[in-house]
Amino acid sequence: METAVGDRDRVVLTYGTFDLLHVGHLNLLERLKALGDRLVVGVSTDEFNAGKGKRTIIPFPDRLRLVQSMKCVDLAIPESSWEQKVADIRHHGVSVFGMGADWAGRFDDLKQYCEVVYLPRTEDISSTHLKQALRVLGKEHIGELRQALGIISSIVDQFE
Repeated sequence: METAVGDRDRVVLTYGTFDLLHVGHLNLLERLKALGDRLVVGVSTDEFNAGKGKRTIIPFPDRLRLVQSMKCVDLAIPESSWEQKVADIRHHGVSVFGMGADWAGRFDDLKQYCEVVYLPRTEDISSTHLKQALRVLGKEHIGELRQALGIISSIVDQFE
């Protein structure tokens, strides 16, 4: 069987959507890379995310390119199904499968193929939190934004 990496490399594999790429993603990927010689990152396709009920802001080709451009990432690949993980572990000669601690226990079935680790996430940042913060910019919130602007303007007027 041909593998994508040398036989002596300690390969770490992870997966994620990596929408609204932020420092928490970078921190996790750097910690995962420190566990081995090469880091392979599966980036969820838009179709796979849609099947999970998730809608991304950044399209898949851009997310894949962003992840691949990170210094700590040796290879970025598409993730198109839950079932591909075992094939990816075998194909890339994976020694360690790692995910954020919010997934703890969900991938323990992979322990028969490689070591499985769950690492802590960066506190107070996630794509979900960023998306929630950005929702205020939606059309349905224009009235609230105008009201807030009016309040801020009246406060600023007091100092002029």
